[in-house]
Amino acid sequence: MTTLPDRPNSALLVIDVQNGVVDGAHRRDEVIANINTLVGAARSQDVPVIWVQHSDDGLKRDSEAWQYVPELVRADAEPLVHKRYGDSFEETDLEALLAERGVGRLVVTGAQTDACIRSTLHGGLVRGYDVTLVGDAHTTEDLTAYGAPTPEQVVAHTNLYWKWQSAPGRRGGTVDTADVTFAAADEG
Repeated sequence: MTTLPDRPNSALLVIDVQNGVVDGAHRRDEVIANINTLVGAARSQDVPVIWVQHSDDGLKRDSEAWQYVPELVRADAEPLVHKRYGDSFEETDLEALLAERGVGRLVVTGAQTDACIRSTLHGGLVRGYDVTLVGDAHTTEDLTAYGAPTPEQVVAHTNLYWKWQSAPGRRGGTVDTADVTFAAADEG
């Protein structure tokens, strides 16, 4: 249903599952295992897997904290998008990579739920993509000391509100790993 013409394909986005981002994150190991399951499924179906890696003043490029977690291994042919803003589209080549592959639907996983995941969900929807969030394949850190809800509540709320997102000619949606398909008809 995407508003992007001639973009029938889906892609799996793996956002910021880096050592310093997910260290101590809510359900870290379960989320990473679910992402690995999705990466395997995408590869077996020739669905593009696109990796996104954040850097900023607090997450220095090439540092140990900046590296992807060792449990997830990017294939050499899979694109890696470097970003400095929450939205994976901002000042990156993500849009060009998706256009080259005819992608109009994104399946989103990674970290952090209340920052880069939410920014990318909205960034994709406003750019014309259908955007499905994998509800058990994203996580965040505990920011309750700063007045935020618990990580469990942040994840649950994001899953709930994204399930019902839509805009003219495009839609959001939330599914669990076991229910992900990469077909455009997946309603979420």
